[in-house]
Amino acid sequence: MKFLLISPKNRTVYNFRGDLIRAIQRCGYEVIVTGPDQTDVERIKELGVRFVEIPMNKTGTSIIGDLKYCAKLHKLMKTEKPDVVLGYTIKPVVYGTIAGWLAGVRNVDCLITGGGYTFTAKTAKAKILGAIVRTLYRTAFRHCRTVIFQNGDDRDEFVSRGLVKSEKCRIVNGSGVDMTRFVSESYPSELRFFMLSRLLVSKGVGEYLDAAEKVKRLHPEVQFALLGKYEDKMQDAIAKERVEKLIADGVIERYEETANVRPYYENCSVYVLPSYREGTPRTVLEAMSMARPVITTDTNGCRETVIDGKTGFLVPVKDSDAVAEKMLWFVEHPEEIPIMGQASRVYCEEKFEVGKVNADMLRYMQIKGE
Repeated sequence: MKFLLISPKNRTVYNFRGDLIRAIQRCGYEVIVTGPDQTDVERIKELGVRFVEIPMNKTGTSIIGDLKYCAKLHKLMKTEKPDVVLGYTIKPVVYGTIAGWLAGVRNVDCLITGGGYTFTAKTAKAKILGAIVRTLYRTAFRHCRTVIFQNGDDRDEFVSRGLVKSEKCRIVNGSGVDMTRFVSESYPSELRFFMLSRLLVSKGVGEYLDAAEKVKRLHPEVQFALLGKYEDKMQDAIAKERVEKLIADGVIERYEETANVRPYYENCSVYVLPSYREGTPRTVLEAMSMARPVITTDTNGCRETVIDGKTGFLVPVKDSDAVAEKMLWFVEHPEEIPIMGQASRVYCEEKFEVGKVNADMLRYMQIKGE
């Protein structure tokens, strides 16, 4: 039996799907993974999979490029004849499903990890791209077996827009988190807020920076950290100059992407993600698993991760004043941080532990043990 995973980015394979791959292998499947380049390919192969490079521009709009991507996926499926195919993010979902249908693969499943930029941005270009994306989704979903969402809000929106029939839909609690790896740690002596994200407007980085400035003016002793790469080619990238100015002014510290993010969670008191929309944010789950209170937005994918007032706080989207207000609450009530943090870890174990999530994934993809 063969399982084909269609990935948009190599790092997400071992960071977000590694536990799922191992669960599938334990069921007796050979796993094949596609990725767009050779970045970190050795880390993928360490999972015991076969890797096939199929170039793909995740954010490009070239029709010819996308057709070539679809054709190469089709050729791979005709050769390998996988029993189950799973794609995640827009292009792997759309072109993987179409390629699977044309290749005669019966069991093609789709994982929706969020709406993305075209569902949140309001620019003219985003509206045009959004209309195209929705048409492609609608076409692809006609030919897949199951569409797996990471939150109920996304499922309801896709159904209400007529993109997919409700009977094809299933829900899992994100990608899950390995709670034996992200373990509870002690808190730093100084109050420190932390955000881990690609530096995009839609991730709420702007609101985090604004809130940090406001709180820093009132409490210069409070620290703010940001981990993430500059995304110069993305439509909604945060201006590098803005971030660098705040670094120079001593408002925030910024760190580059790393394979080991645990020390950064360990060195923070409260995790913050003011995103405009998510599937289920993996970074929040990691922070929860490490017993950190969370400030995040009351929006798709984020609201499910916080019990407001018990494990952290929910704030409105695009509201830096609300983010700053909750930060100041922690400044004034530091004794609540470990209490809310432990409640956050308990909630994570109940709902987001990776073994529970992957059991649901296997059931929805009809993968059973030998």
